[in-house]
Amino acid sequence: MNKYIFYLIMNKYLNKDLIQLPEGFIDDRGHIQPICDLEMKSASIILSKKNSWRANHYHKSDWHFIYVIKGSFEYYFKKTNSKEKINKKIITKGNLLFTGPMIDHAMYYTEETEILVVSKNPRDQNTYEEDTVRIDFMTNENRF
Repeated sequence: MNKYIFYLIMNKYLNKDLIQLPEGFIDDRGHIQPICDLEMKSASIILSKKNSWRANHYHKSDWHFIYVIKGSFEYYFKKTNSKEKINKKIITKGNLLFTGPMIDHAMYYTEETEILVVSKNPRDQNTYEEDTVRIDFMTNENRF
């Protein structure tokens, strides 16, 4: 991805979390809902069990969109290495969430939840580990 396209993406989504879904297409066959029209390298469906944590990390360069197919979760986030307070949003079925690079983030699943994640980087183990920094960000003790 060239730097100009990266800048356009980051300018459009940086400092945002919940993203307004683009208008869908409806006809007599049903409905098509666009989620992400960007160059990406990975699409995954993740099923999380109730009362479980995921993430507790940040990405150096990766970004991802998360579309909630079923369920809900608490999304905790803040800019990496900042002194700002931790933010929390409740993400529910049909929401589209964006997480950019250098954003500490964690998700607590309040019910069994199924999500679709589309990412800029591939999700092979080596690429993922090189870009992901695990942190002690959120636990049951500091959950709010």
